[in-house]
Amino acid sequence: MNNEEKLPFTSHLEELRKRLIRCCIAIAIGFSISYAFKERIFDILTRPLIQAMAPGGKLIYTGISEAFFTLLKVSLLSGILLAVPVIVFEFWMFVAPGLYRNERKLILPIVFLSSVFFLGGALFGYFVVFPVGFKYLLGFTTDTIQPFPSMKEYLSLVSTMLLAFGCVFELPMVITFLARLGLVSVGFLKTNRKYAILIFFIVAAILTPTPDVVSQTMLAVPLMALYEISILGARLFGKKSAAALPEDAPPA
Repeated sequence: MNNEEKLPFTSHLEELRKRLIRCCIAIAIGFSISYAFKERIFDILTRPLIQAMAPGGKLIYTGISEAFFTLLKVSLLSGILLAVPVIVFEFWMFVAPGLYRNERKLILPIVFLSSVFFLGGALFGYFVVFPVGFKYLLGFTTDTIQPFPSMKEYLSLVSTMLLAFGCVFELPMVITFLARLGLVSVGFLKTNRKYAILIFFIVAAILTPTPDVVSQTMLAVPLMALYEISILGARLFGKKSAAALPEDAPPA
């Protein structure tokens, strides 16, 4: 970054404010679109639970306004997911002034890959973890114990998990970015792989809705694969050390 490109702190705050406003506008547009299909979206969200329940299973609501506000939250969740590409783009454009000119050319591919990883994580949770987790939790049903999940409770659980899975699947982009800044290296990632695996299982135990080993492993294994992708990304795009430069290379 050139000296003339440096901005005072107040300018960075103003830039941050503008980009946050754009993110909010994108979410509002996504919310407006989603609200027109709120019942359909909620049916899709509840499908893993309904399929795991006994025939005729339904969700209930216990407050007069619970169904209304739950559908509003469904629209907001869907709006956030629709706005993910815009949110990711605004984030990377905010940090772009701190990058070199050739690095800024990677912004659009990074935005695309970040959006793919986030949505991929949410879809992984929905299609892979939810069916197994809900089937396990409903396995405690007996003749005297029957589940009556509420709309509010279910949406709170699902929305938290979908956003968490999306954020966790951003691991390759985060590590590659840190490697580009020189904060981590390929050697560091390989040396600490065993600790990363331990952390993945801890994260899986926190995020999965069930305490069984199967569902936790189903999340930990993809995280381990993402970690290996992160090492590859760090190798390709990480900051080169001085030892790796040719002897006749000019000093940085």
